[in-house]
Amino acid sequence: MKPGYMYILANKHRTVFYTGVTSALINRIYQHKFEKGSKFTSKYNVHDLMYYTEFPSMYEAIAAEKRVKKWKRAWKIELIKTINPEMKDLWEDIYI
Repeated sequence: MKPGYMYILANKHRTVFYTGVTSALINRIYQHKFEKGSKFTSKYNVHDLMYYTEFPSMYEAIAAEKRVKKWKRAWKIELIKTINPEMKDLWEDIYI
């Protein structure tokens, strides 16, 4: 079974967040970075990878995405800070 990833992106001011899911994290974030990801991320300039986590299956990743999308903004920030306390773009950490 193919693993899945749930991820959170933000704009440069960290005021807009986007939660997504993919089976190919690097490719999907690359698409967002170059405005080929989604209309929402392009419209609001949401390109910085704040958080990601791997799941054993896409089913689990999708379930996590659905849960997190319903969360309050403060809860998403708390989740991000568990792996990214400086709220920096993690793109360079995964694109090596």
